[in-house]
Amino acid sequence: MPVRSPPTGSRDGYRLLIPDSRKAAGVAAFGIPSPPRSHTMTISSWDDFEQRLSSEESLHADSEPLDWPPSQALLLRLAERNANTLAAIAALEERRADIGEDDSPLMQEMLRLDAKLTAMVDIVNHLLVPAGTLPPRQSLRFNAAGALLPAMLVPPGGAVLLRLRFDACRSLPLELAARAERQLDDGRVFVAFAPQGEMLGDAIERLVFRHHRRKVAEARQLAG
Repeated sequence: MPVRSPPTGSRDGYRLLIPDSRKAAGVAAFGIPSPPRSHTMTISSWDDFEQRLSSEESLHADSEPLDWPPSQALLLRLAERNANTLAAIAALEERRADIGEDDSPLMQEMLRLDAKLTAMVDIVNHLLVPAGTLPPRQSLRFNAAGALLPAMLVPPGGAVLLRLRFDACRSLPLELAARAERQLDDGRVFVAFAPQGEMLGDAIERLVFRHHRRKVAEARQLAG
């Protein structure tokens, strides 16, 4: 199965805070095309999903029914929130990779500061979203094109607002408008995400690549 390389380039696909002058342009400011007007996603959505690198996760996830097609106003609100969510997750997940394995005093001090930051993030997460209020963990597979979900997360009618909470920043969910496209033999349902624009798509692909790289590294450590 061909796998797309992670997005590259100098453009910052995470930080998409828009000045008021651009907000007036509506969804186009994020490069989000109009949502499809039919009730059936194109068959190419599944092919696109299968061809991309995807991440198998156990995440705190929930959903709610959604009118379809989603309005452009809703897509814009989701795009703004998701841009900030992805930026926060990236900042928290990438800081350790930047530290490396240097044993110098400076690196050791950075490791201590990193540990303190991790503790502070955990405290904030627990204060904002206590463990008892989190939705149950669900095993799912996702990338920028869509997700394979347990059937219980897909409401009757198939249109869904999916919320994914990542351990690095549980207080900020990634919220994705999607519609069921097909059901697999194992009972899982494939949902294709509504158009979200190139920049947010690239940010999700980078998230998927980081998680894939981390799992490969963990597997190598266990094997060694």
